[in-house]
Amino acid sequence: MSTEPNSLASSKSFHPGPVLLLGAPGVGKGTQAKVLMAEFAIPQISTGDLLRQHRREHTPLGMMADELMQQGKLVPDDLVNQMVAERLAQADCDRGYILDGFPRTLAQAAWLDDYLERTESAWPVVVISIRVPYDDLLQRITGRRICPDGHIYNIYTQPPRVEGICDVDGKALTQRNDDTEAAFEQRMKEFHELTAPVVPHYQGQGRFAEVDGLRSVDEVTEAIRTELERLRAQASESIETAGNR
Repeated sequence: MSTEPNSLASSKSFHPGPVLLLGAPGVGKGTQAKVLMAEFAIPQISTGDLLRQHRREHTPLGMMADELMQQGKLVPDDLVNQMVAERLAQADCDRGYILDGFPRTLAQAAWLDDYLERTESAWPVVVISIRVPYDDLLQRITGRRICPDGHIYNIYTQPPRVEGICDVDGKALTQRNDDTEAAFEQRMKEFHELTAPVVPHYQGQGRFAEVDGLRSVDEVTEAIRTELERLRAQASESIETAGNR
């Protein structure tokens, strides 16, 4: 299936507003975020990228985060929220943006709702959850192999022609530390404890849709487009109804 735009949502004149892609590690959030970012001409906002940028540029927030991380402590929500608020205030976010890795907790979701209300955002955030069964995720993550130049394989679904060797440059393939089964299980544990409760928060507000992440990249993209159109149409109707009261 082609990813060529074939709907209202695929036009760069469409304002998708704030979009949160939610899902467990390995469901393909990053892949879909990049497709949507290019299609809608809106930024992808990653809290990991923001944190690295602030630390690299030695901003006051970055130095506070750096000090905490050097002590082996987690960066607290209020610090992350400040970084996100600064980024969302930039002009390229006016038409919308894709949130990657945020909100990760119920507290962050509540903060985001409050922020959008305080800044009188034209649109509330909508959530697209990408669903992939555990066993398939485990295979995706633990089977991943990469070469030094960034070519990616999967020993189960997309193996190299010669075991352990990149087809493109002949360099040895390796497994990242994050891609071991133990690391994956820890990430899944954190996801279920911290992020999974965010789902009912948005489900209860009528701003949530789920898509099947086992389909091809193109098919998942098309499903996300369809759900974005539906959710934004519902939001427009609700705003119009409220305005007529």
